Amino acid sequence: MPSINVTINGKNYRMACDDGQEPHLEMLAAEFDGYVNNLKGSFGEIGDQRLTVMAGVMVTDEMLELKKRVEALEQTVSTLKENGALQSREKQAGDDELAKSIEGIAKMIEGLNKKLGV
Repeated sequence: MPSINVTINGKNYRMACDDGQEPHLEMLAAEFDGYVNNLKGSFGEIGDQRLTVMAGVMVTDEMLELKKRVEALEQTVSTLKENGALQSREKQAGDDELAKSIEGIAKMIEGLNKKLGV
């Protein structure tokens, strides 16, 4: 299992990851380090552990907000699919009714033709 060195809040950490995941882990660590640095810029030196916990809470909050948005979008997609299926069924019912009407008119024309001897 490969491992890489990442830097968070100026400190190096050695982390293991699956083969091929090194660039992804480096990106995640850099993103998290950005959260820590933003907090550090806002609050100054308030302790490494507190900065890390605050950054973790911020990331979790952002993740939960994104989950809510994804769930809302999934619900919208589901509703649109249901509406599309309903419209399709309504269209099919309309098409069936139109076909019956045309068939009825065709029978009426055939009946008229017979009466007229055509």
